[in-house]
Amino acid sequence: MTKHLKMKYTHHNNLTSKIRTISLVLILISSFDLFGQHKNIVIDGQVSNYPNEPSLVIDPNNPQRMMAASNINNYYFSEDAGENWVSGKLSSVYGVWGDPALMVDNYGDFYFFHLSNPPGGNWIDRIVCQKTADLGNNWTPGSFMGLNGAKAQDKEWPVVNRKNNHIYISWTQFDNYGSSSASDSSHIMFSRSFDAGDNWEPAIRLDKKGGDCIDDDNTVEGAVPALGPNGEIYIAWAGPEGIVLDKSSDEGSSWLKNEIHVSDNPGGWNYEIPCIFRCNGLPVTVCDTSQSINRGNIYVNWTDQRNGLNDTDVWLARSVDGGESWEEAVRVNNDPPGKHQFLSWATIDQTNGTIYVVFYDRRNYTDNRTDVYLAKSEDGGLNFTNHLISEAPFVPNDGIFFGDYTNINAHNDIIRPIWARLHAGELSVLTAIVNPEFLTSENEKIAYSHSIELEQNYPNPFTNETYISFKLHKAEILDLNIYDVNGQRGINIFEQKDFTEGKHVLRISDQLINLEAGVYYYVLKSGDGFFYKKMIQVND
Repeated sequence: MTKHLKMKYTHHNNLTSKIRTISLVLILISSFDLFGQHKNIVIDGQVSNYPNEPSLVIDPNNPQRMMAASNINNYYFSEDAGENWVSGKLSSVYGVWGDPALMVDNYGDFYFFHLSNPPGGNWIDRIVCQKTADLGNNWTPGSFMGLNGAKAQDKEWPVVNRKNNHIYISWTQFDNYGSSSASDSSHIMFSRSFDAGDNWEPAIRLDKKGGDCIDDDNTVEGAVPALGPNGEIYIAWAGPEGIVLDKSSDEGSSWLKNEIHVSDNPGGWNYEIPCIFRCNGLPVTVCDTSQSINRGNIYVNWTDQRNGLNDTDVWLARSVDGGESWEEAVRVNNDPPGKHQFLSWATIDQTNGTIYVVFYDRRNYTDNRTDVYLAKSEDGGLNFTNHLISEAPFVPNDGIFFGDYTNINAHNDIIRPIWARLHAGELSVLTAIVNPEFLTSENEKIAYSHSIELEQNYPNPFTNETYISFKLHKAEILDLNIYDVNGQRGINIFEQKDFTEGKHVLRISDQLINLEAGVYYYVLKSGDGFFYKKMIQVND
């Protein structure tokens, strides 16, 4: 967007030995998950670059080659799958004014789309496309689309048709950016190029009901195009009608008469996160074109505050019939309620159909420290595992613009998220060398503090009773609750209870009477954060 500045113990030696071994393995796996099995790479740590709002794209024909970018005119190239990067500054006769959106075509040429600020024109009066065939050594001066007098063109995103190299792009047009006049509207626009970005067809309007120009909940924003297996174009956006989707089966020549409703986004797409300059829950659309059983599925990812102003969550809705109908949204973050997860982005590894969602996450803390998490689904978005991928938390500052999105790309198990980090008043841009081998189990211990050692309940699975044990390194006031897999609290064991330093073993029995068989999480909360583990109840 434009830049103006969430039992008993059995004492058999063999059994005890096995339990200790399993516990040790769980602790080791948890430790790896927490402390850096996904190596973080600083792509840009130059304070003078003021990098934020990053994007990243992998060349599917040569996944060692990838490009990244950040506001307002920073670009970066890697030829070793993201381990090392070279950087540069983009310039254009039309000016470069941020919102970097990247693409790589069938021939390995990389594209940098951005807003404009031409010396002889109007601020952000067009969307600019620049291309390089030699990893940034030379760039085309730029073609453009959307020029419409003094109207503002904003928040663009492209996609390439892998069958014919045609390029499609969508964005938001403002009659008068920031205007509160009822006579000024915002609209979702679309254009396409059949000659590798050299020329663009006149922009057309997609929305049937426009929005206002305030750049708020009733403005239409978030148009990210996705392609289906047969070249269908799907574009969802948010606005006064909630999240809606339009589609075309003929490369954008014709569109639906009326948009399809995907989901409400309670609280709107523009919301507040403590210590963040501004935040949004705009949708991202992706479609599975792999040969998996989920081929053709469409997914829309967004965030909202339907569960309260202090509980922002990540959501994903799915359509299995070409966008005609939409299943109820799935909660992607699987922590207990009450924390902020925000600024998510989704992608699909088209070699296998795996869905990945990256987002900022505060589940581990009672303050504004922020981590980055990656969620993974291998069953078409029905279930997600969550994995900590940042090596250290950061504390942002709402006096510094942080950017309006993260990004992620994946190909053949090469998974590269990208995010901005704002700590001690300084911005940087990072990626992670995600290790797929460590995306097979949950992050079960989610706080960095070592003041509490939460143990696995025993027995597990259990029927009518189980024991929960933990060790405290100092006196604590604790809450203990049991949640289902959807994050809904099922049982309150106790709240604000004083415990002394040392080992504590709790028998949980009477509280389980009304608990049905299934998978749950028991969550221990202290002043240092949340600690949780998975538990399974089975029938007698």
